[in-house]
Amino acid sequence: SVRRVAQSVLCIQTFLISILRRFLTLPQQFVKQKMGDIRLPRHMFLWCLSAIYLFAFASLYVQIPGLYGNEGLLPARWHLRVSGKSLVEQLKDSPTLLWFGPRLGLDTQQCMELFSLTGALLSLMTLALPPLRDCRVFLVLWILYLSLYQVGQVFLYFQWDNLLLETGFLAILVAPMKMPWSSKVCLHDNVTFWLVRWLLFRLMFASGVVKLTSRCPTWWGLTALTYHYETQCIPTQLAWFAHQLPVWFQKLSVVGTYVIEMAIPFLFFSPIRRHRLAAFYMQVLLQVLIILSGNYNFFNILTITLCLSLLDDQHVNFWLRRPTLKTERTSLQTLFSGMAVMLEVSVYALLGYWTVQYFDLKVDWEKKSVSSKTAFTYFEFNGFLKTVTVPSIWIGVLSLAWEIITAMFKCACVRGVLWRLWSTTQWAVMAAAAVSMFAISLVPYTYFEYDANSKLWPGIRTAFEVTDRYQLVNSYGLFRRMTGVGGRPEVVIEGSMDRNTWTEIEFMYKPGNMSAAPPVVAPHQPRLDWQMWFAALGPQTQSPWFSSLLHRLLQGKSDVVKLIQTDESQYPFSKQPPVYLRAHRYKYWFSEPKADGSYPQRWWRRVYVEEFYPIVHLGDSYLEQMLVQHGLKDKAPLKRSSNAWLPRLLRYVGEHAHEMPPHLLLWTLFSSAATVCLLNSLRSRAHHRQHESLQNQHTDKQASGRTCFNVAEKNEKKHEEEEEKEEVTKDDAEKDGKEQEKDATSEEEQEKEKEGEIEEEVSAEETEEDSLRKRK
Repeated sequence: SVRRVAQSVLCIQTFLISILRRFLTLPQQFVKQKMGDIRLPRHMFLWCLSAIYLFAFASLYVQIPGLYGNEGLLPARWHLRVSGKSLVEQLKDSPTLLWFGPRLGLDTQQCMELFSLTGALLSLMTLALPPLRDCRVFLVLWILYLSLYQVGQVFLYFQWDNLLLETGFLAILVAPMKMPWSSKVCLHDNVTFWLVRWLLFRLMFASGVVKLTSRCPTWWGLTALTYHYETQCIPTQLAWFAHQLPVWFQKLSVVGTYVIEMAIPFLFFSPIRRHRLAAFYMQVLLQVLIILSGNYNFFNILTITLCLSLLDDQHVNFWLRRPTLKTERTSLQTLFSGMAVMLEVSVYALLGYWTVQYFDLKVDWEKKSVSSKTAFTYFEFNGFLKTVTVPSIWIGVLSLAWEIITAMFKCACVRGVLWRLWSTTQWAVMAAAAVSMFAISLVPYTYFEYDANSKLWPGIRTAFEVTDRYQLVNSYGLFRRMTGVGGRPEVVIEGSMDRNTWTEIEFMYKPGNMSAAPPVVAPHQPRLDWQMWFAALGPQTQSPWFSSLLHRLLQGKSDVVKLIQTDESQYPFSKQPPVYLRAHRYKYWFSEPKADGSYPQRWWRRVYVEEFYPIVHLGDSYLEQMLVQHGLKDKAPLKRSSNAWLPRLLRYVGEHAHEMPPHLLLWTLFSSAATVCLLNSLRSRAHHRQHESLQNQHTDKQASGRTCFNVAEKNEKKHEEEEEKEEVTKDDAEKDGKEQEKDATSEEEQEKEKEGEIEEEVSAEETEEDSLRKRK
């Protein structure tokens, strides 16, 4: 029995060793195939992020003179006042490269324009040329946008600016570092690309949670979308048609939003591939509907870019109609695939059941509608958050650990000691970076749940506080509360020359003229129009920049006027600035279709509410008091601009760039870069086809040579076989001759033996006869 146990242990040990050796000596082709699972989605992610950087830099560039210029609304030079601190201390207080402006002979406005132009041109080149999609290029883009963000003040403090900075930093880890000796495929790609998926999860889950934690009655009553389309900042024309949809459909759309934002994100980490693909299409559907109904600049495009982390090469090849290798399934794989399908269907069924139960969905066949309402309370939802928050963190831990371990085994499959050491070093560095980013992100992620946030390790909090100024990780939560329930508040500025006749000053994008159709301006963000929307939600004292706006309009500053109307001929006071200004608050609503179903002549209807800002003029005591109170009054005179070549070049480019409407400028730049990228792809495809044809010709020549060689070999083999046959026949003949000789000799010997026997018998007879004679 002991011997049998020892033999069984030895058999198991040898079996495990053989499996380990076989795993560690995988073919190189199999290793490359596994490492390239996310190669195409990663390239798409970097390409889309380059386009988003282009939109962000170019959109901000055309607005810098009016927003941050020396005669703008909030001059950036006030934010970077000269002090007795050293350069290192200044960078610690405000990490921006604008501190180096005086060393270049530029003021703050010119330095911001230089950084915006550099970022736009660099992102344009990165968009068109694939070799420039390197981690060092994305590091430069991130530093440039962070430098502008630090002095952007209220006009750059939007969630999508924070999201772009966080995504841009992750792109530094995702993008390859192209070296002469580096390979095209990195073993740590899945680890770093996983951080993009985690960011998408935090963004979507938090956006769904804050809608309910805010206790907004419209979100709890599922009526938010009945107000959303007309109260959003800059709606599109399709928003008017969406606003006319029946109420039951609007409420059902809110239920779908909750499901997509709070339930579907957990499928991002599902081991079943079809779960991740279904989650991708649901998220993209939501973002596309938002793009069609509202102008949210590059935010929705950036969210779709994050959704690319849910794809793999196989699905992208399916989009491109590329053939994929089909492997035969074993019986065990077929069993697992069947179990996966059953699990997938059960998850969808469970989501549908929970949706029906918690939102009390009922179909009314007579009215052809679906009724819905929230069937849970605020305290029950808080209990759900306490139950889900910590397990969601552990789901992230397990998913990240799986990616890290998988990448580690891939490093073990690399051939060559030096290459294995290099890949292992890269894996260790990127795994440490991924774990650090994940740990720091837990602080803002758990803001909506106090208990989970209080249980975090203090070291993580310290690391978050140190890195907070760099916007590496942020908290998110869009559309927390629905504004404009009683009507969309809107501020209308009016100007006059004699204080009797007043003329409205219309903005290019925000609602004002009731007959003007809502525009489509995405991906451009008119930041002044956005802040006008926020200013209308409260008193003017909550928007200090509004006093500066009126002051610059009374002065007739062209840079500020171009923020309102790019074409100055559309500005009512283009020839002479107004003497008096005032602002009123109105409430706007979408117009309704006529009784016969025809469309109305006007898009909006409005009602006067109250005075927003009193009548002011240059030198007015109230206006001066507000400017001094908020620190918006110029104290020191402006310095004369330099006549060096760089400032003159910046002025020349700025004069020509402001002649075109911003949204057209952005699409022109993007279309030109996309055209170059398309031509390069077509050229590379043609070169690839030519290379394949040459390879096929070479293989055909080799095949023909091989066939000739095979024919010659066959002839030689036949000749050799015939020679062998002849030799065999000769050998057989010789053997037969020898055997015949042997037979003849053997017969002669037998005859001789017989003769000897006869002679012996005769002699014996003779001897007997002689003996008889003698006896006789």
